[in-house]
Amino acid sequence: MSVLAVEGLDVRLGRRRILHDVGLTIRPGEIVTIVGPNGSGKSTLVRALIGALRPAAGRVTRQAGLRIGYVPQKLAVDATLPMTARRFLGLPRAVDDMAAVDALFAAGVPSVGDTQIADLSGGQLQRVLLARALLSEPHLLILDEPTQGLDQPGAASFYRQIEAIRSETGCAVLMVSHDLHVVMAASDRVICLNGHVCCEGHPEQVASAPEYRALFGTGTQGALALYRHEHAHSHDPAHPHSH
Repeated sequence: MSVLAVEGLDVRLGRRRILHDVGLTIRPGEIVTIVGPNGSGKSTLVRALIGALRPAAGRVTRQAGLRIGYVPQKLAVDATLPMTARRFLGLPRAVDDMAAVDALFAAGVPSVGDTQIADLSGGQLQRVLLARALLSEPHLLILDEPTQGLDQPGAASFYRQIEAIRSETGCAVLMVSHDLHVVMAASDRVICLNGHVCCEGHPEQVASAPEYRALFGTGTQGALALYRHEHAHSHDPAHPHSH
C-alpha cells in the first residue's frame, strides 16, 4: 500500500540526463527524506513527483484522490509588496479565517497572521509556506530543502514541527534535505540520490552504507550520534530546557 510509487523514472533536461531508472515508494504516514550532493537531481525528482516535469521514461503512480501539499525551496517575495501572512494564505483560493488560524497554529506560527510577509524571518516564512501547504489537508506533504538558510536549531525545530504534523494528521512526508545530521533523526527512511538511487533504508543503515560514505564521507556519523543524543533528551522530562 503506497500513497505514491515511482518506477523506472528517467528525466532529461535538454540533452542532459538528470535522473535515470529511479524507483521509490512512499507509504501512508511515513517520513522519507531524500539526500544527495548538489546536482544529484533532488529538486528535479520533486518536480516530476508533483507533475511539474514530464519524465522521458518511467511512471509516477499516485493513490486515487491523493492530495499533495507542497512547500517550495524558497519564495521570492517583493519586499515592497504589502501583504500580510493571512492574506498570502488566501492566494490563489480564498480561505476562511478558522482554517487559516488552524494552519498557522499547526505550522508553529500562530501569531504572524497580521505580519507583513516582507517582515517575517526566514524561519517564519518557511512555516507560513508550510501552513499554506497544510490548508489542502494533504495525504502527502512534499518539502524541497525547507530549512535552507536556517541555522541548526531553527532547522531542528522545523523538523520537530513536521514530526508533530505527521503524528496529528497521519500524512506521509517526503523531504529533500542537505541537513544530513539533523534530518536523519526525523526520518523513518532515507533515500540517497545521485542521478539514481544509490542506497536507501533506515537512517543508520544509510549512514553506514559505502555508497553514502563515498558521497558524503564519514563526518556525519558523529553528528548523527550527537543529534540523536540531544533528540532523546528533548523527550526527557529530566531535561525540560533542552528544546
